[in-house]
Amino acid sequence: MTQDDPHGGNTDGPIDRRAIPPEAIESTWLLEDGHEVRRIDWPGTSIAGTKPTRGSILFLPGRGDCYEKYLETLDEWHRDGWRVTGSDWRGQAGSGRLGKDPYTGHIDDFSTWTDDLAFLWRSWVKQVPGPHIIAGHSMGGHVIMRTLVDGKLDQEVPPKAVFLSAPMLGMQGPSVPIIVQHFAAKLMTWIGDPTRQAWKWSEKPGELPKERINLLTHDTDRYADEQFWRDARPELVMGPASWHWVERAYSSCRALNAAGAMERVEVPVLIASTSNDKLVSHPANIRAVERLPNGRMFELGENAHHEVLRETDAVRASVMVAVAKFLGEVAPPQ
Repeated sequence: MTQDDPHGGNTDGPIDRRAIPPEAIESTWLLEDGHEVRRIDWPGTSIAGTKPTRGSILFLPGRGDCYEKYLETLDEWHRDGWRVTGSDWRGQAGSGRLGKDPYTGHIDDFSTWTDDLAFLWRSWVKQVPGPHIIAGHSMGGHVIMRTLVDGKLDQEVPPKAVFLSAPMLGMQGPSVPIIVQHFAAKLMTWIGDPTRQAWKWSEKPGELPKERINLLTHDTDRYADEQFWRDARPELVMGPASWHWVERAYSSCRALNAAGAMERVEVPVLIASTSNDKLVSHPANIRAVERLPNGRMFELGENAHHEVLRETDAVRASVMVAVAKFLGEVAPPQ
């Protein structure tokens, strides 16, 4: 029987994070140029069958990510009554590669992903009931924000609300202006192959670096889920990004920082961010909330690393309750 937190957020027992839930259906959709990307869909009723569909949530993962890492969260939203879709990005997880090898994360320009997202959004909103919610983690959050800033999401059916988990609205780096960091990344693309990896990986392709957990989560079991899925589905394995990816990421961050950019985004946006993040800039996320006309912050501290949706039970639950409360306010049940 389903039990619910009084503030929203499903408190059922945990699912098997290492199996596709029986309610979920994996398939592909075609991008505008014919490139195939994977998707996974939950039908939109609670497992207990006691709730009407609340609406629909589209979730996009981060750089090097796959939707398998977020089965727990996506299934929980489904149990809360939402119809849920998770998707790969072009060139990641089980949706191909864009560089010169099977492992390096590469993209020609972030506008390729914003165009892809705009196309997927136009297709998706015609398939599923509203209200329509969009959510993303890390790079996924960045691409969502950039798509909103650029006015590319369907103006006829805009998102009712946005949730961003530790979004990459700025990147961790030396304490120098972003224009200097961007120039340094450009220099690295000029002095060598721009598709080469920008940082060191582990010695064995497919094996996660030993200290990487200290960047992502305090939860060793959830961290181990990623290696399980990499072993079970080798096509998911991805290593560092290319230098060209890094340079384009700085360029896109500068576009977000432009005067008046985020101020144009009127949709309610909840950002969950941790001051302990060693990958993306927590101060940049705070500044974003201050700039967004309807921005809200759920702030975490030393108890959370970057992957706030894959943290220890208590931390993760606090995030999920905050999201449920946010969606209850901006997209209440009909």
